[in-house]
Amino acid sequence: MEAVRINKYLSEAGVCSRRGADRLIEEGRVSVNGNHAFLGSVVNDGDEVRVDGNLVKALTKKVLIAFNKPRGIVCTTADPKSKDMNIIEYINYPERIFPVGRLDKDSEGLILLSNNGDLSNKIMKARNFHEKEYEVEIDKPFDDEFLKKMSEGVPILDTITRKCTLKRTGKTSFNIILTQGLNRQIRRMCECFGYKVVRLRRIRIMNIRLGNLKSGTYRNITEKEYEELIKGLR
Repeated sequence: MEAVRINKYLSEAGVCSRRGADRLIEEGRVSVNGNHAFLGSVVNDGDEVRVDGNLVKALTKKVLIAFNKPRGIVCTTADPKSKDMNIIEYINYPERIFPVGRLDKDSEGLILLSNNGDLSNKIMKARNFHEKEYEVEIDKPFDDEFLKKMSEGVPILDTITRKCTLKRTGKTSFNIILTQGLNRQIRRMCECFGYKVVRLRRIRIMNIRLGNLKSGTYRNITEKEYEELIKGLR
């Protein structure tokens, strides 16, 4: 193994993203050969890396799966104080994986999970303008002016949302394609115009589609999907 920075090692080992690794290091929870790691520490072949005392081994197999998240499942790390079912506990995958981004508790649909931190970071970076598509149902009928205003940008969270694409699918429903992922973005955008989201389902992340994947189940990304995904990340 070539020498790598500690945050990259932890990321590629499926512990967390590089940013998450930096937090663990700053909190003093990471050691290399028995010594506390610091930001910028390097891991060489044969080094012993531990997080919270647990040995971390480099992975040889990369995992990327698509999961149809049901409502009520949270995408944060496990919290013993929380009564909510965690996505990792729900899937109970045989290897250590983590969600690529999030879907809020009340939303459903496509979310990717992986043990590849570098790949996850590239997918999540907002500056790359990667598309995510959603089906949305709101609490009352809307007119075309609503679609126009939503697509042009909405003031939420001390910023203006990026321009986006919307298409009516019914009197109270529409599809929306975003290239950013602000906290509860679609719900907040709709609230600005006096509407409440009653159902929100993500159906696509870049080239990967939810398709007919049943709620609560997952599948492996196909080789063709993976190759196209990598091309889109370059």
